[in-house]
Amino acid sequence: MSIELLLAAALVSGTPILLAALGELLSERAGVLNLGVEGTMLIGAVSGFAAASIAASVWIGVLGALLAGALFGLAFAALVVSLRLNQIVTGLAFTILGTGLSAFIGKPLIGVPPSATVPRLDLGPLADLPFFGPVLFRQDALVYAAIGLTALIAFYIRRTRPGLILQALGESPDVVDALGLPVAALRYLYVMAGSALAGLGGAYLSLAFTPAWIENMTAGRGWIAIALVIFATWRPWWVLAGALLFGTVDALRFRMQVGGDPIVDPHFLNMLPYLATLAVLALVSRSVMRRRLGVPAALGIAYDREHR
Repeated sequence: MSIELLLAAALVSGTPILLAALGELLSERAGVLNLGVEGTMLIGAVSGFAAASIAASVWIGVLGALLAGALFGLAFAALVVSLRLNQIVTGLAFTILGTGLSAFIGKPLIGVPPSATVPRLDLGPLADLPFFGPVLFRQDALVYAAIGLTALIAFYIRRTRPGLILQALGESPDVVDALGLPVAALRYLYVMAGSALAGLGGAYLSLAFTPAWIENMTAGRGWIAIALVIFATWRPWWVLAGALLFGTVDALRFRMQVGGDPIVDPHFLNMLPYLATLAVLALVSRSVMRRRLGVPAALGIAYDREHR
């Protein structure tokens, strides 16, 4: 297999992880740890496929996935921001809820052929360039959208006033409150935005990567996204690099299995996302590692203005 085709496949495989990880980055920068990414992606996948099938428009499907993810995030935020429930336990519950709910909603959609898929962009002569053409200029619209979102979020966090407020929200929400800004409302906003992106990552699977609805089609990508944000130390460009790395591994895994006896047992590769997530949670739970990794100081801690 040529390196060009492998890198092109890595971009495609990494896109759903990148979208979900960018959404989780926004949520965690706001101080909310959302472990329900896997369930949110499944809700986005089934909602996007259903909407696209009904409307015969892939962009209606994309919109439906964004809306479904945002609503799922709204329910999560209501529990962890307003009711101040434990974020880890609630996130795990939402993963289970999203898995079961998507399977229930998607029963009639199993085996249904897609009525619309995400189109590839026609970039003219750029697509014919040696090496760069197959890798960069023959991708679909959501691949470019994901890369563009990475640049936009990086600029937003580092170069804008709302981005600085977002950083303060995850570090010292009491300071944000002292400035007269609504901490709860801002956390709602970023959790919903992050969940919408996770839903879009799920929709990419059902509308572009493997255009169909399959139960549990995320296959651990939501857990990879959570681990990736922490490994990338909450930096968007590092998230992009990590998503491409995971995408390359995923593309290699698929081709190893197709090509014959794999060097590594695929069952072992399938369990790596869960092991990585457990390792990350263990690291983040230690105060020494939290300081070294640069974990947002208020991550996972419910804010109560009466006790500030």
